[in-house]
Amino acid sequence: MTDPLPQGATIGILGGGQLGRMLSVAASRLGLRCHVFEPGAEPPAGHVADAVTTAGYDDTAALEAFAASVDVITYEFENIPTEALDVLQALRPIRPGREALRVSQDRLTEKTFLTDLGLRTAPFADITDAASLKQALEVIGAPAILKTRRFGYDGKGQARISSPDEAETALAEMNGAPAILEGFVEFSCEVSVIAARSADGSVACFDPGENIHREGILRTTTVPARLSASQRTDAVLLAAQILNALNYVGVMGVELFVTPQGLLVNEIAPRVHNSGHWTQNGCTIDQFEQHIRAVANWPLGDGSRYADVQMENLIGDDLDKLPELAKESDVAIHLYGKAAVKPGRKMGHVNRIIRG
Repeated sequence: MTDPLPQGATIGILGGGQLGRMLSVAASRLGLRCHVFEPGAEPPAGHVADAVTTAGYDDTAALEAFAASVDVITYEFENIPTEALDVLQALRPIRPGREALRVSQDRLTEKTFLTDLGLRTAPFADITDAASLKQALEVIGAPAILKTRRFGYDGKGQARISSPDEAETALAEMNGAPAILEGFVEFSCEVSVIAARSADGSVACFDPGENIHREGILRTTTVPARLSASQRTDAVLLAAQILNALNYVGVMGVELFVTPQGLLVNEIAPRVHNSGHWTQNGCTIDQFEQHIRAVANWPLGDGSRYADVQMENLIGDDLDKLPELAKESDVAIHLYGKAAVKPGRKMGHVNRIIRG
């Protein structure tokens, strides 16, 4: 195992959104610097990072200069072009590794990987054309959801099929992109485990949080989740199994459906995760510091929770509630520094301590 990064070392972050912003803040607390690579101008992470490169992922010279300026590279989102990763990996270690990205960038690859591990998922099928969709609906049934295999997030790239006669319209919404059909799952709630693994194989998991979504966007995460002791243990062990199978280094979000038949894996995210924001005010070491520790070869924190917390995303005009939220004594406000308020856009979040 390589030595821990020393004070003043630089972590390169691919992506300049709010996750990169909060990673940069966590790194600064440990005396580490961050250099953000982001195609868009004025990224939220750029407000707090030590350096920012504004360039496209197809700019080889910019990528090489970025890699030369850092000691290790991590990322805040999954959909980084393979060609860019090829350039970067030749110069600096990338943590988490390429295999985690390969698996998570494609929903079909991800579902196949999980089922090959013996884990349960919603029923799924590869959709290449109208005929394969018709056949899949005959097996899986409706209602179901047709999703693009790549690049979907926050409810985007999805079309619900309530009956077979809606199949043609749903397929048209994919705009020719490779797709996957997923069957509906009857579940009592969705939970997520934020788990971390270091290069030496140590694993540390935060308590599972219970998630509420509206219109495909996470609205709240509450800890503790309504799980039995055995379900809580199963969720943590399941997450650790995924991390170990990928030889993972860093923090991962694992979303699970709680069903009468047991836990089903909804999806994995090879990065810090929206449903782990509660750790900022419920744990001594939050998910962002945990990720920095892992990629910098520092010891992991244990992730113990000292408070019950509800995280609420501030989306679009929710920002109008800020004056009232600021008056609440048990609310911690985390804003992302985004200039424009847009419908469906995550502008920040609050962590509310639950007492009694």
